Amino acid sequence: MPISVSKLGLAAAQFGLDGMTSSPRGRSPEAEARDILSIADRSGLSVLDASGVYGRAESILGDLIPRPVSFRVTLSTARADRGPDYVETEARNSLRRLGLERADAIIVHSPSELFGPHGAALWDRLARLRDEGLFNKIGVAAHASDDPVGVARRFKPDILQAPASLLDQRLLADGSLSRIAGMGIEVQLRSIFLNGLLFLPPDRVPAQLKGASGRLSRVRRMIAEGRSDPLQAALGFALSRPEASAVLVGVTSAAELSAVVAAASSPPPDLDWDDMAIDDPVALDPRRWVA
Repeated sequence: MPISVSKLGLAAAQFGLDGMTSSPRGRSPEAEARDILSIADRSGLSVLDASGVYGRAESILGDLIPRPVSFRVTLSTARADRGPDYVETEARNSLRRLGLERADAIIVHSPSELFGPHGAALWDRLARLRDEGLFNKIGVAAHASDDPVGVARRFKPDILQAPASLLDQRLLADGSLSRIAGMGIEVQLRSIFLNGLLFLPPDRVPAQLKGASGRLSRVRRMIAEGRSDPLQAALGFALSRPEASAVLVGVTSAAELSAVVAAASSPPPDLDWDDMAIDDPVALDPRRWVA
């Protein structure tokens, strides 16, 4: 198994188990998710990030995960405004629905949760659950605008999840992720496809992103001239980052995951990574896109 493939993690939130609508190929979400998990298991993917999967979807996912579980499973906390008792209850319920006695990690989905009125009590409770053996690690997911280095210094999480991609290199270029990794904190990259922006044809780029369209066209041309394609380039960039211990990808079908595994198994393309970053603030923040 290539080292790059074992560095891949799978984000389960895109499986469609919450909405339970059939896939474009007419397959049920359960059938698609079962095949996705089977491919991930056989290919040796290391992490299954179940954050963003709740309630009934967790129960379905628990039924579909290959046993014995080979993945390091990650959950996310419930909202902190309900208090630490509620967060603990929901964490235990999530484990039960997934059919797990313990998980590798539990992640606070935003630093803002830790700066709220229940933040300190929440973090103390998560540390207690880790000490009890319910989770091996506790962590935080941050955006570039959240000052992830400051978050890491203040809370000293075991894991910090952060966005980084071929197009969005801000936290890499300024050394933030390198400094966080240097603190002994595990860095997991997410949003490595930037909501699929690199894959969109020029005529399908949202109107709000037109300011970045010229730059995007140039990046696509550079990739093509390097005899690569956007998927290989995005994966090659993320998997080559020494700061990252895991690279999380989201897929909606078994075919997509097969393509990801094949691309990750190939040598990374020889491209000028630094010259492919964009600096358009709207393009770099999918929360500001309008469907």
